[in-house]
Amino acid sequence: MALMITDECINCDVCEPECPNQAISMGEAYYVIDPQRCTECVGHFDEPQCVQVCPVECIPVNPEHVEAQESLWAKYRRLQAAE
Repeated sequence: MALMITDECINCDVCEPECPNQAISMGEAYYVIDPQRCTECVGHFDEPQCVQVCPVECIPVNPEHVEAQESLWAKYRRLQAAE
């Protein structure tokens, strides 16, 4: 699964530097998460770091990008190989 940032985002800037995959960037109105880069921190941490630091709890699972744990690991390995 990839995460998403809802329009409740207050642009506090704490999530972007926490993402180990550089999946978070500023969108037109608030931060967004690139589902092609989001592994929910699989391979890096036990919990999604953006969710841990978000003060308004606006980072749920993106229902349009549901992935199994194996897919998240595969995405993590692909991203690591590209670096």
